[in-house]
Amino acid sequence: MPGFAELALAGAPIAGGALLGVVAGNLRGPDVRGLIKQDMDLLDRLPPEQTERRAELQRVIDIRVDDLIAAVDKNRSLLELAQSYRGNWRDIVVFVCAVLFTIVWWNVSHSRTNWLIMFIVMIVVSVAAAVYAGRGIVRALASFVRHRDQ
Repeated sequence: MPGFAELALAGAPIAGGALLGVVAGNLRGPDVRGLIKQDMDLLDRLPPEQTERRAELQRVIDIRVDDLIAAVDKNRSLLELAQSYRGNWRDIVVFVCAVLFTIVWWNVSHSRTNWLIMFIVMIVVSVAAAVYAGRGIVRALASFVRHRDQ
């Protein structure tokens, strides 16, 4: 049975990296448009005689709309860069996770029987992930520069 425990411990960094990659693909920001729609619905339901509340709620709606417009304007170049990326942005996440788990594995007790093998595997995985991430970044930057020159 100690063999299974060591196998599970050796696979934990890889499983954690895979789990982080899955979670990173499912993260979403707040639905600003939905919030604006809810606020506008609330504004319609407020009685006309509550002018002070209506004015404050309208001010909040205006701020959210302005923030939405500013965010779209600010992120236009970032969106162009992301669209020009031929690789997968998750390559970068996998690379960062592989490096972090290699560092974590370095701090595990070196007396374990599988420590050296797993450390070598993590270095190889980190190098492979760096190659994929670097290739994608170089392609994206070259495409972005070519697009700006045109």
